[in-house]
Amino acid sequence: MASDIAELAALIRSIPDFPKRGIDFKDITTLLLDGPAFGRVVDHFAERYADKAIDVVVAVEARGFIIGGALAYKLGAGFVPVRKKGKLPYKTYEVTYDLEYGTETIAIHQDALKSGQRVIVLDDLLATGGTTKAVLELVERFGSRVLEVAFLIELTFLKGREGLTPYPVYSAIEL
Repeated sequence: MASDIAELAALIRSIPDFPKRGIDFKDITTLLLDGPAFGRVVDHFAERYADKAIDVVVAVEARGFIIGGALAYKLGAGFVPVRKKGKLPYKTYEVTYDLEYGTETIAIHQDALKSGQRVIVLDDLLATGGTTKAVLELVERFGSRVLEVAFLIELTFLKGREGLTPYPVYSAIEL
């Protein structure tokens, strides 16, 4: 699988100074454009969680939705979107947190999860971990059981996983 992961990593485009100067944005649209590569990403995560009896995949707006929705389908699990404030139509719980380049507020429907459900939290990229910590804070309100926090890409030099303890963290591609 290591050579496959290296091939997938090679399909990720870096965009310097986006969304602001000093940020090296990892653009997965170039990977998603390659149908077989996108399929390998989804299959990789599906194989990892196939025997875990996952009830729900919780994914983060917007790129996390792409992989998260496909993964939920493959696992026969539910899908819960975590979105930016004002984007969900029903009553929500919200958390405001710091980003590398500002602040953001994310939300989840108040009826999205149930206590005891087995959950995977998935996003495309782990940087400093701020977004993921906020998502975990939302998920914790429900009493759901987070089995793992998963990412397609981890920027290891930012040490974001250190702030996600006690949750297990998995990244398919480490840069």
